[in-house]
Amino acid sequence: MNVCRRCRVEGLVQGVFFRASTRARAQQLGVTGWAKNLPDGSVEVLVCGTEDAVAQLCEWLREGPPQSRVSAVHCVDVEWYAHDTFATH
Repeated sequence: MNVCRRCRVEGLVQGVFFRASTRARAQQLGVTGWAKNLPDGSVEVLVCGTEDAVAQLCEWLREGPPQSRVSAVHCVDVEWYAHDTFATH
């Protein structure tokens, strides 16, 4: 079953290759969506794919790349939306 989740990642997550690392991990898992910086210093991630792959990326967001310091991750299920790739904004 395909699902989409929107996550907000808080902490030291901008300027530490968080979006690029998220895109690389998403490509490894075969999921689509996007990651973008928000004005408050957090990163928003939309991830769509199989339930298992989406869950794996959402779990990875809790750690992120080595340079990041994640303090919180909030994810909610959202309506399915087909994307061709995983992009960064």
